[in-house]
Amino acid sequence: MPRTAQFDGRSLAALAARQDGVITRAQALDCGMTERVLRYRARAAGPWQALLPGVYLTHTGQPADEEREIAALLYGGPRSVLTGAAALRRHDLSVGGPGAGGHVARPLGAVDVLVPLQLRRAGAGFARLHRTARLPAGFCVERAARFAFVPRAVADAVRPMTDLADVRAVVAEAVQRRRCSILHLAEELAAGPVNGSALLRQALAEVADGVRSVAEADLRDLIRWARLPTPLYNPRLLVGEEFLAMPDCWWPESGVAGEADSRAWHFSPREWEQTMARHARMSAHGIIVLHFPPQRIRSQRRVVADEIRRALAAGRRLPRIRTISTDQRGAVAVGRRG
Repeated sequence: MPRTAQFDGRSLAALAARQDGVITRAQALDCGMTERVLRYRARAAGPWQALLPGVYLTHTGQPADEEREIAALLYGGPRSVLTGAAALRRHDLSVGGPGAGGHVARPLGAVDVLVPLQLRRAGAGFARLHRTARLPAGFCVERAARFAFVPRAVADAVRPMTDLADVRAVVAEAVQRRRCSILHLAEELAAGPVNGSALLRQALAEVADGVRSVAEADLRDLIRWARLPTPLYNPRLLVGEEFLAMPDCWWPESGVAGEADSRAWHFSPREWEQTMARHARMSAHGIIVLHFPPQRIRSQRRVVADEIRRALAAGRRLPRIRTISTDQRGAVAVGRRG
């Protein structure tokens, strides 16, 4: 290293520690580092590496997700906020939840960042800058990271998607894991741009109809595909005034309930046991309960459809069972913006 290198190493180290080992050129110079020393450290075989223009990682090796996210924020400026997949990761959510069958991968090289509309800087490398007049009024903070709340992160993550199943997976994971409500997602949908919102609107409309998970949505698609009688989704079943169960699908004319049994969508073994007890209660009252694992719904559509059709033909109305549908309980309206 050049002998003339004199700078505030302690302040630089403290700054790097706060920012997960990432600093900008301007920050290094503010600590007294010269351009010559900066170039020396960031040389091809040096101890630093350039992650983005003017943004450096103060160690070698593959940068971690956290380091790339901080780099993207530093590149985007002091008002930048993580969104999309990067923000969902900070919320311990993924693009492609448990019900997606693992087919939706988080884009490893991309970090989406919201920046002010007036910022003229273009994206670079893995940092995708989204100029917007709708910068979040509030956001989450974790050390040096700033990231959008879950509804905005979900909406931004699914907007470029072209597969409804992928959108369902993101929405279902966020809601099923209780990170946000359908109402909050509907509000974000209404406030956001129309372009790219069609699949999110469809996914939310399904939830408003009573479809709660990816597996249930797949079962709904199968029922339409097979032209089976349309059931009620997630109704409340009562015997007198006593609550009995809330099956995924319910054909009241035949006394048949259908369940998309995806253990991934239950929060604990105890809740899974409660689900099994619910099935037993329904059977005890004469309900024909059909169980369909998600893999069967996707890969054995004709077989599943035939099983439902035979059950509907064999079943009968159960006058003691009272039904309260989703519409009667009140659903979130997800309509077109006027």
